[in-house]
This record gives sequence, structure tokens and C-alpha cells, in this order.
Amino acid sequence: MKDSSTYNDHQSESLSKQTWRKFKRNKLGMFGLSLILIATIISICGYLITPDSTPFANDQKPELHIKKPGFKIGMLLIKKNEATHQVSFFSKMLFGEVIDYSSIPYHSINFEGFDVVVEEYTGNEQSNDGTITKYNLADVVYDINSTLPVINDSVSNTITCYKLNTGEKLTLTIRELQNHIKQNLLIEKRFALGTDLAGRDLLSRLMIGTRISLAVGFISVIISILIGVLLGAMAGYFRGWIDDVIMWIISVVWSIPTLLLVIAITLVLGKGIVQVFIAVGLTMWVDVARLIRGQILSIREKEFVEAGRALGFKNSRIIIKHILPNVMGPVIVIAASNFAAAILTEAGLSFLGIGAQPPTPSWGEMINMHRGYVLVDSAYLAFVPGIAIMILVLAFMLVGNGLRDALDSKSLDSKPLLGN
Repeated sequence: MKDSSTYNDHQSESLSKQTWRKFKRNKLGMFGLSLILIATIISICGYLITPDSTPFANDQKPELHIKKPGFKIGMLLIKKNEATHQVSFFSKMLFGEVIDYSSIPYHSINFEGFDVVVEEYTGNEQSNDGTITKYNLADVVYDINSTLPVINDSVSNTITCYKLNTGEKLTLTIRELQNHIKQNLLIEKRFALGTDLAGRDLLSRLMIGTRISLAVGFISVIISILIGVLLGAMAGYFRGWIDDVIMWIISVVWSIPTLLLVIAITLVLGKGIVQVFIAVGLTMWVDVARLIRGQILSIREKEFVEAGRALGFKNSRIIIKHILPNVMGPVIVIAASNFAAAILTEAGLSFLGIGAQPPTPSWGEMINMHRGYVLVDSAYLAFVPGIAIMILVLAFMLVGNGLRDALDSKSLDSKPLLGN
């Protein structure tokens, strides 16, 4: 009785619930889905969780050129001579924020009277290289656009300046400024994955690159599904000359190598990430159209379709409400495969220099920038984004395989979906 009850419960489940129940049994599929969810969370949070929250994670420090993973360095923050940037929570999450301070890497730092004396880091691990710079205490804390020239009083050991917007007089002792700098403007920065060729934080650019790859895959798949479902449904349902024309177009597009076609479209539309979205989407619809056409050809003569015609339903209603719900399962599977293919295509285009343009942190562009270091002791600079591409593509392939298995087994205990 228990087995019979369980079977009846499964029979009464919706198709989506049956698919999810069977997909959960696939450990590899669930592992792939977990990886995709992690990548999605990283993409959504964006600059809120990256060590470098500047736009495109593009805080360049030439003196920190190619530092090993785990490298750490002390930095002095100096107020920039520009207006303070105020950004909202969502603006920072999506676009990053411009930092109001310049960061100066240093070997050592000490205070002498009205100045902070910095032995700047120039890339050499040994100090005492003679690179000594002095900064006035007030110039470190304030910018010249908000205060009048600083007046140093050596008798009382105070510094006096005036706020330009209010005229307020500020008189601070040397010790107060020194304590403020020690507590707030001296930081230690660690680079978990090291720095790249331009001295940027590699981990931050890798994390923002996740957003680029997922965005290209998502938008390209949406474009390909819209075009493929439309043309495939028309060809399979109406047949005749409409089918002949659409199949001729499919054959022409199919005969052109995908990467070559994407490159051609990109060169016509111009370089940039938006152009990549469109170019990849316009080349991936063929698989969807052929699949939809074949599925509809085998389903268009079914009884429920004939019943719809007999009731006088419009062709558009029969296709959208009666036929497409019964053929979307395979489309979901091929969408997962196309998602992986779109990520690879975008990486290839960026590697060739016609995809996402610098300073946009694309994984393909990161590999291209550091390909010369593969044969030296810094090969990880190219391997790390390559491994990221491999993991994300593998995740989508595992999910696609899991969905295929779930949808195949579903056909044994389900019936066609009928529209209202």
C-alpha cells in the first residue's frame, strides 16, 4: 500500500516537480548546480565582496608588478585632491566606487615634525634604496580643494587650515594628526592570488570576470532561444514553403564555422561586451531551431493538437499553449549546453582581442595578457582564469546532463501538457 501511495503521489506531481525530484538524485548535477549558484552569488554581490572595489577592479600599482599569491604590503592612504565620491549601496554593488584616497606602498614609515616620512616600495624586496618622500600631515588627511593652504606653527606644534565651504578654522596638534594617520590611514593589504602584469589584484579581477562570463552566457542563450523557438516552431508547424525557407537559412548558417561567424558579426557591430552578447546569441539559435522543428513535427498530428484545431483555436494559441510546453524539456537541456559554449566563445573572442575590451576583466583577456608567462615561474597568472573557465563550463555541462536524465525518465510517468 505504501508503494502504491508513493506511486500515486508521483503521478499527481507537476512536470517541474518530477524533474526536480529526479534531478536531486544526480550528485554530479547537484554539484554542478552548486558551482553555478556560487558563481551567481559572486556575480550579484560584485564589488561588495571584492578586495579591490574600484570600477573594473582596475587599481593599478606598477610597483606591485606580478607579486606571488599571499603577498602583503603596508600602504599609506593619502586624500586625493578631488571631490569626495558618494555612491549608494546598489551603485557600488553594480559599478564599484572610486576611492577617495591614493595608496602608497611603503617599506617603512615614520613621523618627523610636521611631516610623515615614507620609504616607498618600488618593487624591490630590500629597503634602503633611497626612495624617501615626505608628506605634510595635513596634506595626507585633507585635500587642497576643501581647505585653504596649511599653516604650520612650530612654536605650538599645531597645524591650522580653513575649510573653503564654511570658512571654519581647523587647528590640530601634530600628535592628533599622527594618531589619525596611524589609526585610519595606515593599512596592510594582502593579495590572496597575487597581482597581475599591471599590479592589480588578481582575485578581484577574477571575481568580476565571473559576472562577464555569466552575463554573456545568459543573454546569448535568451537571444538564441527566442530566435530558435520562433523559427523552429514556424517551420515544424506550418511546413511547406515556410519550412523550406527556414531550413535553407538554417543550412546556410550551419555551414559557417561558429567562431568565424561570431568574429564576422563582431567586426561588423564593433568591439565590446554588448556586441559579444549579440554576436554569440545570433550564432547559437540554429541548434534550438532544428530541435524545436523536429519535436513539433512529431507532435503536430497528436490528438490534443487536432482537438485544438477542431475547437477553432488560432495557430498561435495552439503553438504557444499546447505544443511548446511539451517540447521545452529538450530546449532546457540544450540551453545549458549553449550556456557553456557561450562562455567558451566569449573567452576565445576576448583572448583574440575582439571581445570585452580592457579594462573590463574578462577571463579570456586575462589569459591573453599573461600568456607569455606560461613558460616561466608565473604560469599561474594564465592558469587561474583558465581553470575558472573550465570549472564554470563543467558545471553547466553537469547540470545539462542531469536535466537530460531527469527529463528522459520523466516521460515514463507523465502525460502531455494541455493548455486551457
